[in-house]
Formats: sequence, C-alpha cells, structure tokens
Amino acid sequence: MSSSACIGCGVILPNFIGPTHEYLESSPACWSKYSEVLAREYAAPELFRRVHRLTVDAYAVQHPGRPSAQSIQSVATHLISLCAVLEGGSSNEWATNLIRESVRIKGRFVWLQPPSYMGSSTVLDVWDTKETGAHEKAVRYWASSVWAAWSQHHATIRQWSHSIKTRVGRK
Repeated sequence: MSSSACIGCGVILPNFIGPTHEYLESSPACWSKYSEVLAREYAAPELFRRVHRLTVDAYAVQHPGRPSAQSIQSVATHLISLCAVLEGGSSNEWATNLIRESVRIKGRFVWLQPPSYMGSSTVLDVWDTKETGAHEKAVRYWASSVWAAWSQHHATIRQWSHSIKTRVGRK
C-alpha cells in the first residue's frame, strides 16, 4: 500500500479514500485519525473536559488551509485559544468563550503565513496512545509543539487575544 504526506501537518499515512474538511486541508487518512481521536474524547468525559479544546485547536492550526475569510477566521480563533490556555493558563471554558467572541468579529484578522514546520507532534501521536493519561499527555505535547511552530506570529496573536479578552471582560 502506498503512503503520502498530509498537506497540513506532514504526517505520512497510507493512502486512504475518504472525506476531508471543507477548508482545513488534510489528507483523508489524517482526517480519519483525527475523527477517531475526537470519538475517543467524546466517549471519555474526563478527556473531553481536560484536553478536547487543545485537540481541536492544535488540529485546526496545524491544517490551516489557504487564505480565505473562513480559514483566516478559523486559524486566528484557534491560535487565540492556544495562546490563552498555553501561555495564559486559562481554562478550556474560558478559551471557548474567547473563540465565541472571536467568531463574532468578522474581517478583524489577517492571514498569517503558516510556518514551514508545523511542530514535532501530530494527531497520529495522540491516536497511537492507549490509556487516558497517555492521551492527555500526548495532546498537551502536541498543542505545545504546534503553538511553538507558530512562534513568528506570537506577538500578533497576543495582541488579538488581548483585544478579545477585553471584549469578553466587558460582557
């Protein structure tokens, strides 16, 4: 069976015919692994509560797609969430509130050129885990790796995050 690299994260997986996301560019095999990781988190309330937010954010920014209003908004909101959780120590619930507020603002964000290297971990590292603790550890490592990959844009993301936190704080 032949293999190919995912257009987003670069993970090499066997070729697979199947669905992908509308604007998060990935290989069908990578999207399938991500779907299985999500199913595992939905089935385990502790995993869902502890790391689901990071899973979604890491996958989204590791598969940024191409410049479009939808992709720009998606990447920006998920990077703001990663910033809040990983740098600010915010709860997943607070990060989700920031995402909700970010989505309300149309046209505020700009395309950030994705890094050429998307980090040292991918969804496959999470998919490969067998135990809840290992899954959680793998997600946290993955999210940190992806956040570090976007380091050239951290100043911009922090500005966006501060602006959104100010808006949320007023409500």
